Amino acid sequence: MIPAIEISDLSKTFSDVYAVKSLSLTVPSGAFFGFVGPNGAGKTTTIRLLLGLLQPTSGSIRVLDRSISGDTAHLRRLIGVVPEGLALFDYLTGWEHLTFVGKMFGLDHQTIKSRSDELMNLMELENSADTLTMNYSFGMKKKLAMAAALLPNPRLLILDEPFESIDPVTRNLLEQILKELVTRKVTVFMTSHALDLVERLCSEAAIICGGSLVVTGAMTDLTHEFGTLEKLFLNSIPPNEQRTSKLSWLRTKNDDTLPG
Repeated sequence: MIPAIEISDLSKTFSDVYAVKSLSLTVPSGAFFGFVGPNGAGKTTTIRLLLGLLQPTSGSIRVLDRSISGDTAHLRRLIGVVPEGLALFDYLTGWEHLTFVGKMFGLDHQTIKSRSDELMNLMELENSADTLTMNYSFGMKKKLAMAAALLPNPRLLILDEPFESIDPVTRNLLEQILKELVTRKVTVFMTSHALDLVERLCSEAAIICGGSLVVTGAMTDLTHEFGTLEKLFLNSIPPNEQRTSKLSWLRTKNDDTLPG
């Protein structure tokens, strides 16, 4: 089966500083793939490269068996994205936002309406369809962003921190939706700092640090030695990327003196 994503020796520099360095990675078609690493590891830069929003310094990328170096207009119609910043329009209602997205993907009016109705109901946003998105709670915005990503019926769904700062009810709903998508052979490529959630949901994962690949493989193989993805993660990150908890100025256990 042709991989959903093929990254070969990919590098991206900004002012001679590597954000991504010699990264090679294969994401199987139909996988739920976790892409994890510490802050500043190059995860979001990699996503922007996958989407053609940035041009690589060197290396190549194929997404859904198409090179992103050529005309990506058709390719982008096959990809749904939930970016870290959500990218919603404050002065559009939820319904207007989905209509705009649908038109951008070239969908006809009836398709946009029927899919938007289903998505708003699924995301429990039907009572807020005519509310400006600027007045949505953060969880509602996450659900609307997910609805917009699903509207074009994508073959590949790219999620940048989709579970950040949302309540357990919303998280549970999004988890169920993502699991259902994978059963329908949609490839999900997700970044998240919630490693327990990545371990629970993803069939495969990769850890990157400093823009370079540290380890990748099936989740069962990755967790075999250390027991959990988090333990593997902490053992895989170089010592200079980690911090100690020591603060020299904190009072000792037997220090009863008053401050000042």
